[in-house]
Amino acid sequence: EVQLVESGGGLVQAGGSLRLSCAASGFTFDDYAIGWFRQAPGKEREGVSCISSSDGSTYYADSVKGRFTISSDNAKNTVYLQMNSLKPEDTAVYYCAAEWGAKAGAPLPSPDYWGQGTQVTVSS
Repeated sequence: EVQLVESGGGLVQAGGSLRLSCAASGFTFDDYAIGWFRQAPGKEREGVSCISSSDGSTYYADSVKGRFTISSDNAKNTVYLQMNSLKPEDTAVYYCAAEWGAKAGAPLPSPDYWGQGTQVTVSS
């Protein structure tokens, strides 16, 4: 059974930090790119970041570049999203997704698997 399980969301003040985790199971991790998306109420889903498990290449949306860092622990089949200098506009449900063979130069175009999401709330 394929699973992507996010954790690490919560409530934080503006300027604070959170680290999201995405634990993957049920598929060959090294063959997939893993990405983070977010969706705020009333807004379209946004591709935030992604990483290729095979070569470690990464992508960041302009809105998070310089503040968020994505990393992968292939031994644990886990991807992390370190979020620093958080802003109220970062408030959203954050979803982890996986796509076979995708490159990390852009948001994952068509994920094969999705996690259930974790809420991130940044207070001003």
